[in-house]
Amino acid sequence: MSQRPISLSPDLKRLRDEGYDIEVRATYLLLKDVPYVNADRQIKRGILVSTLNLAGDQTLPPDTHALHFVGAYPCNAQGTRISQIENSSNRQELAPGVIVDHYFSAKPVAGSAYPDYYAKMTNYVAILSGPAKAIDPDVTAQTYPVILADASEPIFNYLDTASSRAGIGMATAKLEGGTVAIVGLGGTGSYVLDLVAKTPVREIHLFDGDRFRQHNAFRSPGAPTVEELKGAPAKVAYFKEHYSPMRRGIIEHDYYLTAANASDLAQMEFVFLCIDAGENKKHIVSELVTGGIPFVDVGMGLGLVDSAIGGLLRVTTATKEQTAHVPKRIPLERVDLADDYGTNIQIADLNALNAALAVVKWKKLRGFYLDFDREHSSTYTIDGNMLTNDDKV
Repeated sequence: MSQRPISLSPDLKRLRDEGYDIEVRATYLLLKDVPYVNADRQIKRGILVSTLNLAGDQTLPPDTHALHFVGAYPCNAQGTRISQIENSSNRQELAPGVIVDHYFSAKPVAGSAYPDYYAKMTNYVAILSGPAKAIDPDVTAQTYPVILADASEPIFNYLDTASSRAGIGMATAKLEGGTVAIVGLGGTGSYVLDLVAKTPVREIHLFDGDRFRQHNAFRSPGAPTVEELKGAPAKVAYFKEHYSPMRRGIIEHDYYLTAANASDLAQMEFVFLCIDAGENKKHIVSELVTGGIPFVDVGMGLGLVDSAIGGLLRVTTATKEQTAHVPKRIPLERVDLADDYGTNIQIADLNALNAALAVVKWKKLRGFYLDFDREHSSTYTIDGNMLTNDDKV
């Protein structure tokens, strides 16, 4: 099955975006799961098969108003044949695996020819499905099937129809390619992965030497099984396994970054730094700043006040054009646990928000989002629901 004519042709793309189950096979367009009524007044589902008039990988206007059908002969709600579209009935194989039963002829309501395949296919759907809807008003050909990607698709195992349906393909394309690293897969880092995994970035490198344990289940996306928790898998392996059904390019590094191996980030184009302060973080930040590698560092300072949680979230960005603010914004010394901001309170919703702010900033740097302030530091205060931007370029 080829997805290129569908992706490159507005009429086919519209059919797919509106939930029709279409496939291009050889030089034929198949529209599947079309409800119709048979002679016994039962609702069945068939397949419309039309020749495709192509210029390279893009459609031209249909060269005929006729098409083939796979299934029993469609009838009206009373079980009599829809005679106005009848042409011939002859079971034949048009192409390998494309075996049809009938040949129909229905000219467009207006004009002498269909302007595109959207108009042609939806007209036939209306003719065949109308009697089925008279019996069951909820029946539809718009089934929104899962769409598998081409074998050559470099990133996703199924197509990103969310971007195409929203009409943001050009913006999404700005996130393609590149290598991103996530250092630390605790609460915030795991949510960063959840968000970045849904973008077409080419490679996502995961760095963490820890195991995935029961407490992690309550501050990470997803819902691990008891069996998974008993196995205490490496975090990088656990998260790669859970996101690999969706995409390729997740690369695991089952170790902590230290002074000895911080240079492993030298080939990265962007880094999400989601680890606590300490000597290792000092060396990593130094490596990134010296190497001119842009990164976002995240942090949370939470504490209990009268049995309620307060505090702030922090997102600090460093780019080639601005790093002077890094020493004053990124804590590098480990805080004494007696301090209010050393209690290491982790809450899933705040982890997710911290991650979302970091990923939004990364997307701003890639041009996906507008970025007028070009801030390099942001803090969110829980009490007051206040977001503050600083260190603007």
